[in-house]
Amino acid sequence: MRIESRLLAQLEGIRHGFFTRRGGVSEGPFASLNVGPSSGDRPERIAANRARIAASLGIPPERLVSARQVHGDGCLTAEEPWPLAERPEGDAILCRRAGLAVGVMTADCAPVLLADPVGRRVAAVHAGWRGLLAGILETVVRRLADLGSRPGDLRAAVGPCIGAASYEVGPELRDAFLAADPSHAAFFSPRPEDDRLLFDLAGCCRRALLRAGLPAGQVEVLAHDTFAEEERFFSYRRSCRRGERRFGVQLSAILLAG
Repeated sequence: MRIESRLLAQLEGIRHGFFTRRGGVSEGPFASLNVGPSSGDRPERIAANRARIAASLGIPPERLVSARQVHGDGCLTAEEPWPLAERPEGDAILCRRAGLAVGVMTADCAPVLLADPVGRRVAAVHAGWRGLLAGILETVVRRLADLGSRPGDLRAAVGPCIGAASYEVGPELRDAFLAADPSHAAFFSPRPEDDRLLFDLAGCCRRALLRAGLPAGQVEVLAHDTFAEEERFFSYRRSCRRGERRFGVQLSAILLAG
């Protein structure tokens, strides 16, 4: 049900989890720990799944918050919980309030969890290719710095996402990344059988965090491929390839322990 980062697990007073699709109550294409309010799953099952995640983190269900994600660079700050039905729009949530978990939903995009064990702040980020191009990870590090966190104190984990061997993209995506920064070429590799490319999403996230000032030893990439590991993860691209119109999403969350 829950995968932990070795790096974040070492931090006292901080709890987190990259939750898989296992251990929930949903059925069919949503089996079983689906948390997507817009997925088409029954609301009572989503509520039950979120409650199980909250219990795993040691908090009541209402203390687990997430946002309406739009693949942008918007950053929210959570001071108090908000209802799921009234969640604000954004792709990152920062928090300095103990006992309040901030989470992001993914089904191939990268969930990135950050913690400042010195300044006692945490953040959860939904990082797809659009967000990366918009600079969402750099923006989050800057926002944390505005609150008093030093980049050198931050720890970050890039969670399960579509792997570099599975993420097929077209030349237009590579061109968009190269227009922003030619060094992004390192994250694209050719497929010999056609003109498609393979994109290393997790590696690109890691490099963005390093460029934002995090030390290399304080960024961890979890080696899981949501597209390839069907028993453990939901995958938007896998569902699309099969012509499946409905699919679930998993949640990753972090909090300062009370």
